[in-house]
Amino acid sequence: MIINIITLGAIFAIMSYGVHLSYKQLNFPDLSVDGSFPLGAAICATGLTLHLPLTICLLLSILGGLLAGLLTGLLHTKLKLSDLLSGILVMIALYSINLRIMGRPNTPLLGLSHPFQGEQAIFSILLLLGLVKLTLDRFYKSRIGMMIRATGENPAFVTSLGLNPSHYKVLGLMIANSLVAFSGALMALYQGYADIGMGLGIMVAGLASVIIGERLFKSVILGSLSYRAIIGLAFSIGVPP
Repeated sequence: MIINIITLGAIFAIMSYGVHLSYKQLNFPDLSVDGSFPLGAAICATGLTLHLPLTICLLLSILGGLLAGLLTGLLHTKLKLSDLLSGILVMIALYSINLRIMGRPNTPLLGLSHPFQGEQAIFSILLLLGLVKLTLDRFYKSRIGMMIRATGENPAFVTSLGLNPSHYKVLGLMIANSLVAFSGALMALYQGYADIGMGLGIMVAGLASVIIGERLFKSVILGSLSYRAIIGLAFSIGVPP
């Protein structure tokens, strides 16, 4: 159970980084993540069933998340829809898109060999989580990263620099959804299937991980691990799902 908690916690930590970027850095409650999580899973699972290389499948999942974030951002910045409505519209649209990608509600990955299954899964996923953390840490210190953070804190400041905060908001949403989709792809690989309903409650899980992590540990990763440990403990004492 401990290995399972750590592995799931690491997968959801990548997703939580995406939620943290949109919710905390951009001050944008992005509900489209409930659709981009299964989007990444659907793309990865479908690609593997078509015998595409695993690396290509993961990159396509990230690309799908980028496009989902782009759509949410454009609805908000160009059509002037509210942040909540933009996310809801994209989330609903992605439900149909995910069904079209897979062609059915569930795509099993039986008989496919990859490093994200069995005993080696924990090491592969922890390695990717470390790469994601290092990349984001460097990104937030870059000029673009600081402008994204400034857009969430004070858009007027970004405008005073002669820059358009809408551009950074769209870019931030694209990166956030790409992280969520990447997490969904890893989840599909780990559990051995992609399902149309696997994004249900992802926003809640991400927010819970972010809040627990920031309040108690100042770390999104530890927040995600704690959240999965709490759920695992509840199941172990017989609490119904």
